[in-house]
Amino acid sequence: MRIDAHQHFWRYSADEYGWIDESMAALRRDFLPSESGREMTRAGFDGCVAVQARQTLQETEFLLALADEYPEILGVVGWIDLQADDVRSQIARFARHPRLVGFRHIVQSEADDRFLLRPAFCRGIAELEAADLAYDILIYRRHLPVAAEFVAGFPRMRVVLDHLAKPEIKTGEIDGWRRDLQAIARFPNVFAKLSGLVTEADRRRWTPAQIAPYLDVALECFGADRLMIGSDWPVCTVAADYAATVGVVVDYVSRLSAAEREAVLGGNARRFWRLDETGPVAHRAASGDRDVV
Repeated sequence: MRIDAHQHFWRYSADEYGWIDESMAALRRDFLPSESGREMTRAGFDGCVAVQARQTLQETEFLLALADEYPEILGVVGWIDLQADDVRSQIARFARHPRLVGFRHIVQSEADDRFLLRPAFCRGIAELEAADLAYDILIYRRHLPVAAEFVAGFPRMRVVLDHLAKPEIKTGEIDGWRRDLQAIARFPNVFAKLSGLVTEADRRRWTPAQIAPYLDVALECFGADRLMIGSDWPVCTVAADYAATVGVVVDYVSRLSAAEREAVLGGNARRFWRLDETGPVAHRAASGDRDVV
């Protein structure tokens, strides 16, 4: 079963999506599972994990409601205020939903480059760890050393690094990023998404050959058993359509063994977020509707 580990959905409004600037004007419309489902089917993908794009409790409610309606949404990474005094009750409110698999905060947009180490934030993360929920790290390449400090404090929590921390593919810088990626990859509880890379390259002139060295480093650091494919749809569409975006990784892993390919293209996402335990993956496996091995 092929699983896209990173998709977004929204009903667009300028007030709530101010980060969509003129360079991404094509994203100023609704993007919903009915559209992404067609793209996934054409590209041979069976399901996805929906990831928050707004920092509101309403965003988490919205994504979970979509998951109730669209069975191809296998899991939801939502948002709660991890610095709030009532963070435990916020976790409990959403954790009852079988498709809720974790949370994310848009750390890359925080003015404080050491935000991940704030005591109030870490108290919230400790509550996530206690609840056995996963956390997505969304940062830029410069934040990687702080992120390594952060994950050192939570050895029992499942952590996934979004977009490989956005390496500077457009400029070709790789050595410093490689060093810092190696440092965070030493923690066995940290996985990484092969996602968001076409938008970090030259959006008009990128080639798979320009992205391949960064995939080489990711494979070297994490191995095939801790990497997941993700499209970052619809954000990826400012640089490439869905098929071309996922095709970069699908083609890259074609050189690996069958078991390694299956891991990167779906198995690792299933294992990391325990997607077999509840929801449509478990249903399909129990009913024999399709092969999920």
